[in-house]
This record gives sequence, structure tokens and C-alpha cells, in this order.
Amino acid sequence: MSRWLRLWLLRAALCAGAVAGAGCAGVALLDPAADTQTSAACRVDRAGAAVVVGSGVPGDPALPEPASGFRVGLQPATGRSFIVATAHPLATAAGCRVLAAGGSAADAAVAVQAVLGLVEPQSSGLGGGAFVLHYDAATQRVTSYDGRETAPAASTPDDLRWIDAAQRAPPLPDARASGRSIGTPGVVRLLEALHADHGRQAWAGLFDDAIAHAERGFAIGGRLADAIGAARPQLLRDPDAAATFLNADLSPRTLGSVLRNPAYADTLRRIAEGGAPAFYTGAIAADIVAEIGRTQSGPASPASLTPGRTTLADLAAYRALRREPVCIDLRAHRVCGMGPPSSGGIAVAQTLGLLDAFDLAARAPLAGGGGRPDPQAAHLISEALRLAFADRNRYVADSDFVALPGRGVADLLDAGYLRRRAALIRPDASLGVAPAGHIPGAGPAGSSAAEGRGTSHLSIVDARGNAVAMTSSIESSMGSYRFVRGFLLNNQLTDFSFVPADAAGPIANRLGPLKRPRSSMAPTLVFGRDATGAPGELLAVTGSPGGAAIIGYVVKNLVGLLHWGLDAQQSAALPNVVAVNGPVTGLGGEHPAIDARDQGRNDPLATHLRALGHTVSVQAQPSGAATVLRLPPGAGPRWQGGIDPRREGLALGD
Repeated sequence: MSRWLRLWLLRAALCAGAVAGAGCAGVALLDPAADTQTSAACRVDRAGAAVVVGSGVPGDPALPEPASGFRVGLQPATGRSFIVATAHPLATAAGCRVLAAGGSAADAAVAVQAVLGLVEPQSSGLGGGAFVLHYDAATQRVTSYDGRETAPAASTPDDLRWIDAAQRAPPLPDARASGRSIGTPGVVRLLEALHADHGRQAWAGLFDDAIAHAERGFAIGGRLADAIGAARPQLLRDPDAAATFLNADLSPRTLGSVLRNPAYADTLRRIAEGGAPAFYTGAIAADIVAEIGRTQSGPASPASLTPGRTTLADLAAYRALRREPVCIDLRAHRVCGMGPPSSGGIAVAQTLGLLDAFDLAARAPLAGGGGRPDPQAAHLISEALRLAFADRNRYVADSDFVALPGRGVADLLDAGYLRRRAALIRPDASLGVAPAGHIPGAGPAGSSAAEGRGTSHLSIVDARGNAVAMTSSIESSMGSYRFVRGFLLNNQLTDFSFVPADAAGPIANRLGPLKRPRSSMAPTLVFGRDATGAPGELLAVTGSPGGAAIIGYVVKNLVGLLHWGLDAQQSAALPNVVAVNGPVTGLGGEHPAIDARDQGRNDPLATHLRALGHTVSVQAQPSGAATVLRLPPGAGPRWQGGIDPRREGLALGD
């Protein structure tokens, strides 16, 4: 019997009959019969001792930790043939077990997302949507999968700003918590399509880990505990949500307490046995439609609710779409991302293309990798982001409904166009608010920018060299606060503009029937380029949560990797510098290298940026990068994984 199993049995005996709490939380995470079969590849080395993720023994990274802050001292993980990096240790362990058993990156993504929907329900899950970039090593083909939510067929352009034409008052209790915010979920159809194209293991078995954790329970981490506490007043409106996330006295469940979700286990079993149709038709679909159409809240917090317009036909008709990725060639690299309805791929590509006009390599971070950014590099990055966001806010939406101007992506990423835009960047002053670029054929158009932050990202490479970059979301933390069958429903329709037009013209990202709201999610793949300029081998897989700031977070990771030669962990740890085309430049005050006291008044980087006209905010920037990086050829590991120290994620390889 192994040492960790003996420790578990001892703790189980000591905790028998006790109320589960922080002291006994690890017991609820472990099924010894299952975990004794865990590959050594999926164990964490802590001071020379292998620790099984979820075992509850000392050194287990799945033990509850405080909410987002900044974990110092993290080191990159390595994998000889495969690696997985996700936002939660239990999800990473599930993906690692699939890969260790010979599964594909697509198989592992299904298993990981099923666990993430349980352990960080505030960020993503069955009630939301996702985007995926998949790389097939055998064919060298990149495919993007669009599982973004859709508006109901009966939607009207003003659904988010008033109840109806006769009642010109906001939806009740507000747009987000009303049924009007909820789009038709897409993540289950996306996983089905991804697995159908690239899966190797049986679909049904990929949900086993998530089902087991849902039934046994898991220890609530700091981010989820904080999300529950912040959302308590809203969760009280939904009896099922209150029963899951609140205690019997209606107080919030806290850090380290054990959360069990048998309803989620039942939903996963139905999906495992019946595939995506079990979710989009039948009893689950009927319950989703009923929840969206609910007009009264629960007795704990009585209130009237404006119902949404979703029908059973909307769910039955939903399809995930396979799309061509958005790619840009940058010197020795090709960077590929997600196209519309996400703005992430275009905006990341534009920002990198704009920065290609400057010698960023000469402006590496001070004090080594992961340290304080060079002040002028921070200025250039934020200015490039402003220019990219100006185009994003004006032109990008669901292009199946509102076409991109001119030649579309080709014009927005044209090298000459980006050179002209880069010439607007001044070394001695911030643009503040940048103008959108002129694209031939573009008519008058308005602009919109809002987006929430309830999102997660995973990066996976399997033993055959196939890769998945997947970003999934339910929009804001805790979505619409509506809970059904063990999962929260999204509020993604609030990513649409609340008004269909402004003084400049119609807004591309206006609400419309069956339209997909614009997103900033930016799953990204990076390739080398050979001597002829053709794409070479896969070099990196990355992405991040963070709402509209995702674009800046991913740009930061890529600048660290491609311009400064940082490793996967160093690039994730860099201070965040973000701008979304306003006068404010966000400088992540959670980073140890940033002096956030007194609004950053004494921080040298903040002082430098303010001298150039930036309005600097040192509010925490809780990015969540998960990055996989190819290591130089040799006898050692092939892959390296890095996790954002601002969250509770983990990377594991073989």
C-alpha cells in the first residue's frame, strides 16, 4: 500500500462522522480505487515525493487556496510527449489521465471541460459557450470550432434595454439577471463536434472524473468561495442555486467546505449516454427553457423576472460551426487565432502586427523574466492595443450577419494597413482614444465595447503532437445566476450592444435573431516558419480568461514568448498591461513588481506612463493564462507548461 493511500485511510478514519470542512476536505476528493490506477505521469513532484492531484495529502495542489492573488515561485511543468494546462488542478488531472491512457487532445478537452464546469462553475460550464483551435499534426491543419451562444429566434434589437415596445423600462430585475441575457448554450455541441473529428477514446468514459467529483464532492477553492459570497443576493432568487451554493441558513459556502452536486452528475450521465442530443432535446432542454422563461424568483428573495424568448426549437436547432482560423505571419512565426464572432483572433493579430514596427526585443523586462516591464515597451503595447480595439469596437461582430468591411480579415491584417496604423503611435504621448482605421467600402457605423469576465482557458498537446486551445465562458462571474440541472446558465447576450445604433450609425454588434454575440476570447496557436516562409512546427498553445482584457493578456504572453524569449511560466507571470481604447491603461497591481499603494503614485512604471498622458489604474488584473511551449530538440522533455500565478491552475505532463 502506498504512503499517500495509508495517509488517506488514516485521515478518513479520523474524519468519519465529522462534518466535512477544511480539515477533512481532501478526503472528499479521493477515490482510492480509481487513483491507485493513476499514471505516475499525472502526479506532482513536491520535494522529491510524488503527490496525486486530489489525494488531500501534503503538497496536493488541489487543496483549497485563497482567491486570486499572486503565487510566487511557480516553476514550469514539463512533458516528454504530452502536457495539459488548465485553470484547476482537478481538471488538469482529469485531462492528464486521458492523455496517459493514449487519448487525444480532443478527448482530454472533453474531460477537462466537464470537470471545470463543476469546480469553477462561476467561469464556464454546460450552460455557456466556447471557442476551440485544434491542430492536427498528421495533416498540419488548424481548424477553429465556434460554440458561441446564439440569440433566440424571437429576439428583437431592443430586448436588453426594455421589456417591450409598450413597457420601455429595463428588463427585471436587470438585464443580466433577466431571461433576456441568456443565449442558447453551445459548449456541449462544440465538444461533440471536436470529439467526432478528433477523438480516439469512447465519448461516454470521458465524463467519469467529473461525475465522480460531483458525487463525492470537492473542496471549494478561494475564487469560487469569493464568487459565491459576492453573488449571494442574486443566488437567493433561484431556489436551486441557493440550495447548491448556500448553506441551510442561506449563508455562502466558504473556502474549504465540500460542495456536492448530484444534479450535475446526473446531467453528465445523460450526456455521456445520449450525446449532445440528450442536452438539446428532452427533459434537460425543457428545464432550460422553463428556467429562462421563469417570471418569479424564489421565496427567499421575491422579485418579478422578465422572461427570455428561448424555445425548445432554439435548443434543438443549435449547431457548433467549423470555421477557418485567423492567421498572421510575423517574421519567424505564424500566429493563428479565432475569427468572428470572436474579435480575439483579429485584435491579437493586429496588435502583434502593429508592434512588429518596433524593436521590442531590445526592451525586455527589467530584473529578468517575469519582472517589471520596460516602461517604453508597456507604452507601445498599450498604444497598439488601443488601435486594435478601435477597429474591433467599430467593425467586428458575427460576420454571418454583419460582414467585415472591404475584404474582411485580409484588409484588417494587411501589412501596409498595419504600418500606416502603427505610424500613429507616438513615443512621447498616449493616443488616449484611438480612431478606427479606414477600410475601403466601410459605411457609417457605431461602436460598442462592453464584455464580462466569467471565463476559463485550457491548453493541451497530446503524444501525437495534436493540440487544443480552448476558451470557454458563461460571460460574467456566476453568469445569469440561473441554475438548472446542476449548472449555471450564461448571460452572454449582454455582450451585444444594448442599443442597435448610435450617432455614427448602426452598431455591428447589435442584438438580432440567431446572431452570436461578439467575444474577445482568443485561443491561440503559434507556429514557426521555414526558410520559404511556409508554416513550420507547432511552437506554442496559449490563451486566457478576462473579458475584453483577454486580448491584452494574450498579447502579453506572446510578446514574452516571441520577442523576449521567456519560458511558459515567465510569460504568464509578467505584469499585465491592458488598454481597451480609452484613456485608462491598466497596470496589474496584484504583481509583486508593481507598487499599487496610493493608486500607484510611487510606482516607477506608473509614473512613466502618466508622464506620457496615460490615466493609470493599478486595479488587480486577474488573468488566467495557460500556456504550452515546445522546448528545443534534445533528449529531455519535449513540452513545457506554464500557469498564471494569479489563479489556481496547474500544468502536468508525462
